[in-house]
Amino acid sequence: MRHVIIIGSGPAGYTTAIYAARGGHSPLVIASSVEAGGELMNTTEVENFPGFPEGIMGPDLMTKMQEQAEKFGAEVVYDDAVELSLDGPVKRVTMGSGAVHEAHTIVFATGSAPRKLGIEGEKAYSGRGVSYCATCDGFFFREKAIAVVGGGDSAMEEATFLTKFASKVYLIHRRDELRASKIMQERAFANEKIEFVWNAEIADIVGGDQVTGVVLRDTVDGSTRDLALEGVFVAIGNDPRTHLVHGALELTEDGTVAVDGRSSRTSVPGVFAAGDVIDPTYRQAVTAAGSGTVAALDVEHYLAGILDDAAAEQPAGV
Repeated sequence: MRHVIIIGSGPAGYTTAIYAARGGHSPLVIASSVEAGGELMNTTEVENFPGFPEGIMGPDLMTKMQEQAEKFGAEVVYDDAVELSLDGPVKRVTMGSGAVHEAHTIVFATGSAPRKLGIEGEKAYSGRGVSYCATCDGFFFREKAIAVVGGGDSAMEEATFLTKFASKVYLIHRRDELRASKIMQERAFANEKIEFVWNAEIADIVGGDQVTGVVLRDTVDGSTRDLALEGVFVAIGNDPRTHLVHGALELTEDGTVAVDGRSSRTSVPGVFAAGDVIDPTYRQAVTAAGSGTVAALDVEHYLAGILDDAAAEQPAGV
């Protein structure tokens, strides 16, 4: 029986693990079999995480967090949680491998998943010109014309990064103004390789063995036109990964896990949540890490209560 199991290995999960491990709870971190490290594994240079004035690559930051958690006694397993049993004082997590782990508490820190366009051609050309990860696939688009879809910081970052490889980057946005922060906008506007396509959305993705172009629809008058290119990078946001707890935990209108105020306490005692899975607004590495700290401290208070109660129930001399 463990004190705590942490599902998720992004900034929230590993920060929870660091605090819980230093508190002597030897947490188990379920890191995923294919997506260990969370969304920062798909991020280029991180310039706004405190303590790294020169910036740090996303995968390097997650490696350091994992090493710090393991240094204090956290155990990391590369497997997937496929079923949760959250009722009662003992929580159970069934893994893809068939193993079952039990703990007094669960911290749900599964983050979010890239949002899809939901159009013809997207699924068919995934991995054949359609990508959701610039750092993973940018190298394959050297001297090619490509597009990035979106208007937030992620889209600006991906477009700017991809100019290292591509000959041309079209930044397609369905409105005539961006949601991105001022500094990210300025970088994109200043890059000669980036051309903004305003008031447009992709109606279809076309090609043969690989993507050869897209059909653009004007969001103002509905007219369409073709745009020749060889790659489409989708950066339109993320959806919280809550499929494991549908019907088990209360969710918000945004689809995130509902917590009590600024705490990490969910609708089920002994189950806590942290990071992007509870945050539809800020979604930054540092806010996720702070959320992980909150979860670890909430877990500590919860465990202190139930462990003290268990000790009080022990017969004298035991």
